[in-house]
Amino acid sequence: MPRSLLTTSVRATERAHEMLAGVALHTPLEYSERLSRLYRADIYLKREDLQPVRSYKIRGAYTLIHSLTPEERARGVVCASAGNHAQGVAYSCKTLGIRGTIFMPETTPRQKVDKVRFFGDTWVDIQLIGKTFDESNAAALAFVETNGAVYAPPFDDPRTIAGQGTVAREILADLPDVDMVVHPIGGGGLIAGCGAYFAVHAPEVMVVGAEPAGALGMLRSLEAGRVVTLKDIDPFVDGAAVKKVGSKTFAIAKQVVNHIISVPEGAVCTDMIELYQKEGIIAEPAGALAVAAFPQLASTLRGKKVVAVVSGGNNDISRYPEVIERSLVFQGLKHYFIIEFFQKPGELRTFVTEALGPGDDITRFEYIKKTNKEKGPALVGIELSRKEDFPALLARMDALGIRYRHFTPDDVLYGVLI
Repeated sequence: MPRSLLTTSVRATERAHEMLAGVALHTPLEYSERLSRLYRADIYLKREDLQPVRSYKIRGAYTLIHSLTPEERARGVVCASAGNHAQGVAYSCKTLGIRGTIFMPETTPRQKVDKVRFFGDTWVDIQLIGKTFDESNAAALAFVETNGAVYAPPFDDPRTIAGQGTVAREILADLPDVDMVVHPIGGGGLIAGCGAYFAVHAPEVMVVGAEPAGALGMLRSLEAGRVVTLKDIDPFVDGAAVKKVGSKTFAIAKQVVNHIISVPEGAVCTDMIELYQKEGIIAEPAGALAVAAFPQLASTLRGKKVVAVVSGGNNDISRYPEVIERSLVFQGLKHYFIIEFFQKPGELRTFVTEALGPGDDITRFEYIKKTNKEKGPALVGIELSRKEDFPALLARMDALGIRYRHFTPDDVLYGVLI
């Protein structure tokens, strides 16, 4: 992207900053004592989860919708979103008195759907269609063709990008000597807007992106030198799980992004829990994405002033069992086996007393005697107190002659049984 186009984007961000006065908060940069000690750096959290809609998406959505002409406003607005952009659009429609139709994936957490209804009130209509953002987006685009409404992209529009860029403007205002900013990446609107602003006003700032390992749309596109469409994605980090990043966001990102980290979903879950337990921050998966990239940046962070954008806090409480499960598996504290037991009394007692260690616990056991065979399989989940205890567990099972199969999240069986 030519320098002049980056400058144009930054000028639009300055206008968006004025437009957002009284609508979006200038969110705080909170110094994290825990993370700073852990990584021997000065680490700050940009608390976009404190926005009225609990995510930075209000910035881009309001900037775009406020920019519409009277004729466009009369036609109404339509968008597709996994939740946060939808809330921003709903809030903007109600505030500006514009009708909106919002398409959301059927997998969107209920908490986000309820919030969209709350913020939009009678001004918006919600349609739950598709399993992913991309399927909902296709439905939204079809709605545009048949109803003439104005499409409000969640990331791939210069006005949306400009609005998201106001995050960078605030960071530089509060911490002019920042060395690195880590941004979560979904469709790319945040890192494009912020990256452009840093490139013009503070080119020495390292612009880092964090993508969920199950949806590496921007990383794969940058590797290919063009926008690519992912075949399959893991929708867990719903605020950042898209199959295809924006063409406009990609055009900026390839010029301004220094590095992208692939973050395992389990690492995201671990940091969601840590942020809640240590800082009292309720982060959604995408909101914890930037912090979860820190372990892979540890050597680079040392001695630097670093900002991680906590992009959102719209997490459904019903998801926490899965969050805890994924975290334990990622940390090596929880393991699943198919174990073959002889169908005779005392088999399970022997396993518990001789195979399990003093800190091991059975958290799941499913056994069904389907035939009169001498042996039968059981699904067994075991939680350890320390991940270092795992080799000893396997050694005891081997010494007892137990036939078993250990499987991980990469195994096809894991998705079927767990």
